Amino acid sequence: MSQLSASSVIGGLSGRVGEQAVRRARLTVPTRVQVPSPRFPFVTLITMILVGGVVGLLLFNTSMQQASFAANALERQATALSERQQTLEMELEELRDPQRLAQTARAQGMVPVSRPAFLRLKDGKIVGDPAPASAADQLTIEAPPAPRPPAAFPEPIVRERTPTPTN
Repeated sequence: MSQLSASSVIGGLSGRVGEQAVRRARLTVPTRVQVPSPRFPFVTLITMILVGGVVGLLLFNTSMQQASFAANALERQATALSERQQTLEMELEELRDPQRLAQTARAQGMVPVSRPAFLRLKDGKIVGDPAPASAADQLTIEAPPAPRPPAAFPEPIVRERTPTPTN
């Protein structure tokens, strides 16, 4: 046993080396090492995303409500201004009324001209027979009352009441 031949040593070495080479050359699936994944960061991320979404929706809803209130206030203001404009236009038309102007002029002592004269600019000649206005030249400016249409006020129909027989 102590004497080993060179071929047996070489053969033994080559066999071991060959076995090792074959073992190394074989494809094997390594066993999976179970490393527990940390769940806290993932849960925290998802929670933060959800909380951020809810807060964002609340802020958006609040800003939309504020915009709606502002729009309603502006609409009320526009309506009030439109009504004020209509009132002022009606007052202006009332002040421009020819009868009102004539009454105001009469109250100030003005009378309409009965015989006007005109100045021709070409030659400076007065055309017409001018005469000063007097209080006798005043016109009636009050409108006559509107006639009542007969169909609006028919004659009343009077019916005799007949006695009803009682049993």
